[in-house]
Amino acid sequence: MWLPILALLLGIVIGFITNISIPSEYSSYLSLAILAALDTLLGGIRANLQDSYDELVFVSGFFFNIILAIGLAFLGVHIGVDLYIVAMFAFGVRLFQNIAVIRRILLSKWTASREKTKK
Repeated sequence: MWLPILALLLGIVIGFITNISIPSEYSSYLSLAILAALDTLLGGIRANLQDSYDELVFVSGFFFNIILAIGLAFLGVHIGVDLYIVAMFAFGVRLFQNIAVIRRILLSKWTASREKTKK
């Protein structure tokens, strides 16, 4: 579970250290890629806490989510509809769902450990 968190922190540090600028035409693509990565990261943490983590599912989900979201945004640009908003909404909902499940799991583990120490 520590590897995805370490990679996220390393990416944030590299992002702050380097001076790379992204053209505004690609901002919707980049935002979708970031949301897809965060969704996959939180999904991996959730799966690990539920003891159902599978590395193949994690990696394939990461790339599939990014490709699907960017493909949807690309299609939307060419037909003149802001379809990237649909992907942003979907990833936003999934992020909040994953965070809620992670919170519940951690709270139940914490209360279980507190009850063990009381006995």
